[in-house]
Amino acid sequence: MQIEISGHQIDVTPALRDYVESKLAKLERHSDTLQDAHVILTVDKLVHRAEATVNVTGRTLHAEASEADMYAAIDALIDKLDRQVLKHKEKLTDHHRGEGSLRTAEIG
Repeated sequence: MQIEISGHQIDVTPALRDYVESKLAKLERHSDTLQDAHVILTVDKLVHRAEATVNVTGRTLHAEASEADMYAAIDALIDKLDRQVLKHKEKLTDHHRGEGSLRTAEIG
């Protein structure tokens, strides 16, 4: 997965970059269909905001989070994206795959 990290009114330090990349690796464990991610870190006075757009096969996921600390904002962002990735993965799996053979066995 390609990751692009940018900052608005904040310098993206190597520590922040490594933190975001390690957290996004968590998403890769849940889905193989992640293509790329664009993360924007923003600071407005006392509010730290993180937002991300992740392209998944057939879909674009977007989330944003605001906290008093940048690391907490990144954690909240990753939690939201993780839920979206898991929901997308659930939609892709066919839950009725073996159901037809059970019904024919019960009827016959």
